[in-house]
Amino acid sequence: MSEMPLLEVRRLCKSFGHIQAVAGVSFQLQPAERCALIGPNGAGKSTLMHLLAGQLRPDAGSVSYRGAPIDGLAPHRISRRGIGRTFQVTAVFGSLTTVENVLVALLAHRRESRSLSGAAAARLREPALGLLAGVGLGGQADAVCASLPFGELKRLELALALAGEPGLLLLDEPTAGLAPSERLDLMALVGRLVGERGLTVLFTEHDMDVVFATAQRILVLHEGRLIAEGLPAAVRTDPRVQAIYLGEQP
Repeated sequence: MSEMPLLEVRRLCKSFGHIQAVAGVSFQLQPAERCALIGPNGAGKSTLMHLLAGQLRPDAGSVSYRGAPIDGLAPHRISRRGIGRTFQVTAVFGSLTTVENVLVALLAHRRESRSLSGAAAARLREPALGLLAGVGLGGQADAVCASLPFGELKRLELALALAGEPGLLLLDEPTAGLAPSERLDLMALVGRLVGERGLTVLFTEHDMDVVFATAQRILVLHEGRLIAEGLPAAVRTDPRVQAIYLGEQP
């Protein structure tokens, strides 16, 4: 008997006026899988991520996580089911320190007092420091986020997503704005966290070096439709991908 998929997407659709951003997309993610979602600009990648995380409601289709439907749920409810995400533009509190940012995330996930000076925050400081250490920011616990380099903000956002104890991480352009060496370092960190925590990861990415170095499987979107999926070697040689995504003739 085959293992139940962690995430199952069936015929998902979303339109904005006359533009069909996501058009009948179906796929599955398995536990502890690293999967890349690629496609040219305007393919529908970010819209699909928003649908999975609850920032948008689908017009049709369904999304199930661990066998239970989640399509149409609010983002905080989806997060508490075990799905964390990051965004193309980092979303942190610039006036707070890195450890305070993680404490806010931990307090929200555990539905405790939001006060950073209360007993709950004091109790959660060690777990917050542990999350920072896990993403390579152990020495920056008291640094104000507004002063951090962009690469460290990306790592902090990853720690914030992990504060929700997810089983699935949705990473929307996690390496955008980073230097080439930083991109591979960040995705190597993601790969290590996947192994340590047994996470499943779905990430969008334009850098093909990062995609082929990280992904175990690749989904290719074009004009809102899934045109190819499979192992990296198969996707690399797929004539539809070469013609539509890479701009080559089949």
